[in-house]
Amino acid sequence: MAKRDYYEVLGVKKGASAEELKKAYRTKAKELHPDRNSDNPQAEAQFKEVNEAYDVLKDDQKKAAYDRFGHAAFEGGMGGGPRPGGAGGQSDFASAFSDVFEDLFGDFMGRGGGGGGARNRAQRGSDLRYNLRVTLEEAYSGLQKTITVPTAVTCEVCQGSGAEGGAEPVSCPTCGGMGKVRAQQGFFTVERTCPTCNGMGQIIKNPCRACGGHGRTQKERTLSVNIPQGVETGTRIRLAGEGEAGLRGGPNGDLYIFIEVKEHPIFQREGVHLFCRVPVSMPTAALGGEVEVPTIDGGKARVKVPAGAQTGKQMRLRMKGMPALRSSNTGDMVIELAVETPVNLTARQRDLLREFEALSEENNPEGQTFFSKVKNFWDGMKG
Repeated sequence: MAKRDYYEVLGVKKGASAEELKKAYRTKAKELHPDRNSDNPQAEAQFKEVNEAYDVLKDDQKKAAYDRFGHAAFEGGMGGGPRPGGAGGQSDFASAFSDVFEDLFGDFMGRGGGGGGARNRAQRGSDLRYNLRVTLEEAYSGLQKTITVPTAVTCEVCQGSGAEGGAEPVSCPTCGGMGKVRAQQGFFTVERTCPTCNGMGQIIKNPCRACGGHGRTQKERTLSVNIPQGVETGTRIRLAGEGEAGLRGGPNGDLYIFIEVKEHPIFQREGVHLFCRVPVSMPTAALGGEVEVPTIDGGKARVKVPAGAQTGKQMRLRMKGMPALRSSNTGDMVIELAVETPVNLTARQRDLLREFEALSEENNPEGQTFFSKVKNFWDGMKG
């Protein structure tokens, strides 16, 4: 079967520019890639045909020969062009497939997947995490906290170069400074990180004695951290550039401080609101009165207890809660009463309570309602 014209295969006109050829090739390669056409048995052959055409037309010398002699330029010993069915077919296809991989994914590889060695010479330092526990009072008022962070800092001897005497690193002889090496595996060309330079693209002949060629040393750093008002467990504070030093002059990472607020013996927190359970005596709950309660700012507040107050009764103190983080709003404090039953009674107190109980049959509305429901329940069971 006669071969199709290479320009026709790529869908371009003769005389197309290198940019037009590349654009057409990328489109065809994506369209016909075998992985995207598992239901098309002709896809692999068409994919090879596209790669064969581009392999010729992207090379100025091969393209000139093809424009003059057509397919005959690569038959009968006239050139070293691709012959998919001949002895060199497998390696030619592997080379073409490598081009596809590079053209389709080269931009991504260059940005973050191990591209050119020049991009890998300087690497950003790692981010660090520091867990900081604060009290509820500190979360209320905010504070300036001094912390000590173990981290990697730029070596002062070699100034981060990793080389003795400040000498410049040299290009890696294994990968030629690319930071990656290629290996042929059947039809595929596989790229791996260079084992000699670990992807850096450079090696150091005389490593710095102070840091062993790493360009960084371990050291504890003392930092002053501003903890704003209103922080709560899970709040994250970012300190830009306070993480580990970068490699080979790369930028520092960041330090992230994660806040944990300790439990408080008096107050329970829910967002910006505080809850405080306050015990009151039985006479105070019955007769009414006042109780003194603490506030988170260290002050005191007097709260009126209404006569006949029951356990669970809540009263709200406006603007006595926690400040909202990075806001001018403030939450409330909710007082919840807990009526106490007296214990360790004297004989006189028992007598008085028995006398009080005999006189208070009509003073327990909740009890009367409950036992009325119980009586109706039992009557219904009997019926």
